[in-house]
Amino acid sequence: SSGINAEWPLRPGWKGNMAATWEDSCKYLYAPKNANTASDFAGKKMAWLPIPGDEGFAKVEILKQEGDDCQVNLVETNEKRTVNINDCQPMNPPKFEMCTDMSLLSYLNEGGILHNLKSRYVSNIIYTYSGLFCVAVNPYKRFPIYTDIVINNYRGKKRTELPPHVFAIADNAYSDMIQNRENQSILITGESGAGKTENTKKVIQYFASIGAAGGKEGEPKKMSVEDQVVMCNPVLEAYGNAKTVRNDNSSRFGKFIRVHFGKDAKLASADIEYYLLEKARLTYQNPEERNFHIFYQIFKGLPQDMITGQFLLDPDANKYKFLSNGDVHVPSQDDVELWKENEEAMVILNFTDEEKYSILKLMSACLLFGNITLKQNKRDEGCEIENPVFIEKTASLLQIPAAEFQKSLLKPRVKVGSEMVTKSQNSEQVYFATKALCKAIFERVFKWLIGKCNKALDTKKPRSNFCGVLDIAGFEIFDFNTFEQLCINLTNERLQQFFNHHMF
Repeated sequence: SSGINAEWPLRPGWKGNMAATWEDSCKYLYAPKNANTASDFAGKKMAWLPIPGDEGFAKVEILKQEGDDCQVNLVETNEKRTVNINDCQPMNPPKFEMCTDMSLLSYLNEGGILHNLKSRYVSNIIYTYSGLFCVAVNPYKRFPIYTDIVINNYRGKKRTELPPHVFAIADNAYSDMIQNRENQSILITGESGAGKTENTKKVIQYFASIGAAGGKEGEPKKMSVEDQVVMCNPVLEAYGNAKTVRNDNSSRFGKFIRVHFGKDAKLASADIEYYLLEKARLTYQNPEERNFHIFYQIFKGLPQDMITGQFLLDPDANKYKFLSNGDVHVPSQDDVELWKENEEAMVILNFTDEEKYSILKLMSACLLFGNITLKQNKRDEGCEIENPVFIEKTASLLQIPAAEFQKSLLKPRVKVGSEMVTKSQNSEQVYFATKALCKAIFERVFKWLIGKCNKALDTKKPRSNFCGVLDIAGFEIFDFNTFEQLCINLTNERLQQFFNHHMF
């Protein structure tokens, strides 16, 4: 999928700015003329041979076959090997080189698909069709293929008229919604770091552009729904994204964005639903990972006197258990700059100063809560808090009585029959309760943030149909997999099976 994390790759004839012409964009959309000829295959039996490790597949010529064994020659190294014929995957004829739709390949095998994607990727062409689906490979570069000129060229076109693009998928959904008067959905799935969220932004950009209502002359220009959705991103990414092993800015939640249109097919409003927020990350991270970005932005973006005075925190983030499990510093994440973007977005989305202040107090309370240490009593099952200062600070931020708060943790009241009795908790039970409470607070804050964003996106205009975009969290395998990550992986597996069933 299309990542936009690096500098624009310059090509001859293109000046490297957003005012790229259609001809400039075509260099990143149309495949160059096929250099291979039929003579390369004449009289030869070519195939792909899987190579153990990370090398993938090697191009081989089958020299001779005896039963299930065959002798092959590796084209690149001129090495001869004897392999099982069933391991060799037939190679497609030269006319299918850099094919735009892989469902048309003569031999639909893994070697052929990977070669086709790689050959297009090397030529800076990241989109390829595969039947009903559009496969995208993340270039980690900016390409001039998302401009208004490109949007206008793809608008109203049949899918076969132009090269593969995420805009073509969006336009098909928009056209079907208008013609059939039925809601449409676009599914964006893939492994972590594939660029799902970036492509989601491009789909929203396309819908907003072709569905723009256009204001009357003399009226001040209002912020578009697309702009408002973009403003939601810094807020949701601060509280819902984190560094993982494979991605420095991984979405740890899934979201379904509905872009609503009126009867005139003009954009009316939008709303967001979220799924599977990885709450477990709040209290535990693997060694090469971080907690949610917001915690590091607090320490880097806020003045030190505010951190220590109003939010009762120590300026050193490493002193907090919930932040010290993984890496605190990530070179690709400028926490100071991201904090500024988060602040600007909250102003545009009409967050009040009191609301922003209250959110940060809750985040600080979660960090302080994690530093509570317990001592098990020798005489009974109960335990004691060794550092009551953290309970006092947490209670102060939550605006609740510290003594009652401590008592509810150590000796909660439970209902037995028709009576309420006090029950002593051991240290393990109290630790479990503190973590559960932190997760509950964090998810409620996140849910409230989603509601606040939806309120800003709701224009109160009449709605007819919507185009939905599902952007789910990516597939990952950790040393320790949380319940949420297992659910995410299961969802991705089911979606992959859905793809395989309809594709093959």
